Amino acid sequence: MAVTLQSNELEARVASILQAAGSSAQEARQVAANLVLANLSGHDSHGVGMVPRYVDAVLEGGLKPNTSVTTTLDGGALLTLDGGQGYGQVVGVQAMELAMERARQHGTCVMALARSHHLGRIGHFAEMAVARGLVSIHFVNVLSRPIVAPWGGGDGRFGTNPCCIGIPLAGAQPFVLDFATSRVAQGKMRVAHNERRRADPGLLIDESGHPTTDPGVVVVQQPKGGFGALLPFGEHKGYGLALACELLGGALTGSGTWHRAPDSARSVYNGMLAVVIDPAKLGTAAAFEQEAAAFMEWLRRSPPAPGSEGVLIAGEPERAAREARRRDGIVIDGATWGEILAAGEKVGVRD
Repeated sequence: MAVTLQSNELEARVASILQAAGSSAQEARQVAANLVLANLSGHDSHGVGMVPRYVDAVLEGGLKPNTSVTTTLDGGALLTLDGGQGYGQVVGVQAMELAMERARQHGTCVMALARSHHLGRIGHFAEMAVARGLVSIHFVNVLSRPIVAPWGGGDGRFGTNPCCIGIPLAGAQPFVLDFATSRVAQGKMRVAHNERRRADPGLLIDESGHPTTDPGVVVVQQPKGGFGALLPFGEHKGYGLALACELLGGALTGSGTWHRAPDSARSVYNGMLAVVIDPAKLGTAAAFEQEAAAFMEWLRRSPPAPGSEGVLIAGEPERAAREARRRDGIVIDGATWGEILAAGEKVGVRD
């Protein structure tokens, strides 16, 4: 049976599990707050449903609590960092703090983060940047069981490889574009499977490469012993962007790419290449503010398409979801809640 919890209660419950799994109280609270914020933002795929996998990864030894980011190269406006397999919600924030500080000093920073455990919702890092008036661009790859098929391919060869762009807008809410390069995030299929819902047509192929609407093909092992796969969005265009994320987020950062047989390890590693820009130091700040405002006003004057509520800007759905879910609570489906409670029991936390 589904449960509905207020965000503060959910944070406390998740933090207690993470602390029991070995995190300091501060780290447990930080990771829990990040996960709950994803739920509040409407992205349950990156929310507290990840806790069971995190606990398993800690117990396997692939996720290392209380780990901080380290610097492997400091080139001023170039930073190469190592996440040490620590919580991405911690080392990712530390990496962004360093990159934003350098962007303030030099006008820009190119930051390469390797070997972070699951970074979670990449939009969180873009939101950090735009809150300080900075632009940020993120290319991320995923080292875990490959679950996205290449365009024209019949099985999974890489991950959901997100891309994210954050742009501050003077006097207005920021533009925050955050998306997986697959047609849908893997976590959304986990949620659909737990809720016993079918997926929309055109998102998935089964383990034989045929179209299917069963989200379980990428969640549980299939009868022939394999898995199905997600498809890239936008056919060859999304596929090309996914490869760019793999090459930039994985190969260029030194974090690594996937080119081996799938395994059953529960750890999820991310590499991220981030470019942070301070518009105030680019010499175009006044034109940027004026032209961005003029364009956004022009955009919003477009009449609503039939059956549509009108034009939305990237970041608005998340802000609307936060308002509603802070008021009404966060609904966790029964299967996911059961998995979270079971994860707690593995580390001695009982409901």
